[in-house]
Amino acid sequence: MRASILLILGLLCVCATGAAAGKPAAGGYDLIIRNGRIIDGTGSPWYAGDIGVRRGRIAAIGNLAGAAAERVIDAHGLVVAPGFIDMLGQSELTLLVDPRASSKIYQGITTEITGEGESVAPLDDAMIRENQPGYDHYHLKVDWRTFSQYFARLQKQGMGINLGTYVGAASVREMVIGYGDRDPTPVELRQMQALVADAMRQGALGLSTALQYPPAPYAKTDELIALAKVAGQYGGIYATHMRSESNAEMQALTETFRIGREAHIPVEIFHLKTAGRQNWGKMPQVIKRIDAARAAGVDVSADTYAYTAWENGLAAFVPPWAHDGGNRKMLARLQDPAARTRIRRDMLTPTDKWDNEWLAIPGPRAVLITAVNNPALLPLEGKRLDAVARDWHEDPMDALFDILIKDRGQTVVAVFGMDEQDVALALQQPWVSIDNDASAASPWGILGAEHPHPRAYGTFPRILRKYVREQHRLSLPDAIRKFTALAAQREHLTDRGVLKQGMWADIVVFDPDTIRDVATYENPNQFSVGMEYVLVNGVPVIAAGKMTGALPGKVLYGPGYTRRE
Repeated sequence: MRASILLILGLLCVCATGAAAGKPAAGGYDLIIRNGRIIDGTGSPWYAGDIGVRRGRIAAIGNLAGAAAERVIDAHGLVVAPGFIDMLGQSELTLLVDPRASSKIYQGITTEITGEGESVAPLDDAMIRENQPGYDHYHLKVDWRTFSQYFARLQKQGMGINLGTYVGAASVREMVIGYGDRDPTPVELRQMQALVADAMRQGALGLSTALQYPPAPYAKTDELIALAKVAGQYGGIYATHMRSESNAEMQALTETFRIGREAHIPVEIFHLKTAGRQNWGKMPQVIKRIDAARAAGVDVSADTYAYTAWENGLAAFVPPWAHDGGNRKMLARLQDPAARTRIRRDMLTPTDKWDNEWLAIPGPRAVLITAVNNPALLPLEGKRLDAVARDWHEDPMDALFDILIKDRGQTVVAVFGMDEQDVALALQQPWVSIDNDASAASPWGILGAEHPHPRAYGTFPRILRKYVREQHRLSLPDAIRKFTALAAQREHLTDRGVLKQGMWADIVVFDPDTIRDVATYENPNQFSVGMEYVLVNGVPVIAAGKMTGALPGKVLYGPGYTRRE
């Protein structure tokens, strides 16, 4: 009798496996992708097969030759892979301007993780006043204060990609103690922890820091550990733009590992780099430190965008003390002769106390102006700092200060301060995934008036072109793994990142021989080419190489999310 029962159970398992392998289910499919070379995201080699999609999810994979579908995509000769996951985007606001996220979907990005150090929520009136120039630039009315309210706005309008976000440690600091350079009191620290807990219950993926940008540098390690512990209790991760990516990077790594250990939380290092000429060639040392930490049990990984120029606010060139009290105080100091002299002196003095970008670059030509807030300064976009200085008949450092003053501290720049060999070596590490570190852009409207870093349009296809097809530094399956399963694993996205029955149908279809980036530093507002189809939750947002305008994206909630009716 027992043997008979086991035989019946075995047959049931075979039947279930057969359905998963591609037997057509009753009622057919919404969409079938036929004849593709499936690279499933795990790092395994491609295999031939069809994928059936129903109600937004992968319903079957295998030979679906006899199955019916409302729509069929012929992927003969093309790669079919999971949708790409951008481990650090900056699209919180630009999705409210143009929800299609066109620069992202033409790269194959179907999911973005955002919220670097400062997050879109929580907000109070003082923070809104501080950030008002940015909201005004995009003509946005801020009608949210919490993550729940922001997510509700996103869901009401729709979006072309999925979005998840961290809660920023700087944001909760600003909510409680403002923009000053001081430690929180015990009561204030508990208030900050409560804000992190509330954000995690509202769906944040974890806690993030960007410790180069004030007021974040004012936070000591113990404060960060206290906040990270709360995020860890809700199943979140700690993601960090470390306190230094240049002269003091080894100390910054020590701090990062300590936070992971003492807060009992997984760690993600944003945009891993060795910045500044004096640090070129040090990536092997950084990798050795991370490998040793992993061997010792610290769950740490990293991501990269694989360009030699980073992008951030021009105000990052100004030393942290000059930001004490917020943006208005910084601008006042730049206009005060004595303070301006002190700022200049500090920028010319080698240090490991803060990331001095002025000494990290070969000269002012290494600074490219990518976005301004003041319409009168629009002619500066796409220009190098040395050219602006010549036009204004100024010393380059004075030109930098005066741009900040005229633009109310809102200027964004690309900074050429990395070495290609360091960039490539970081990319090749098995624990490194991919970030775009740029907001969703568009050649049209308000967004099209900006001159972004080319990574906004080109990161993922550029890696496929340059590091897979041309330089053979990565195999195609491993690149896809970095784009998909590795990122999903780190963010606990258990139903995305791999092509498997039951997963959400975030899928890309492309020609591996032709996919490429087009955006350049000189002409960045150009879509990448080669994505034939991009599906988000089973709905094509790119079809036959053209944007459909569909907005099927979802908010991705973290593990601590508590649904509120």
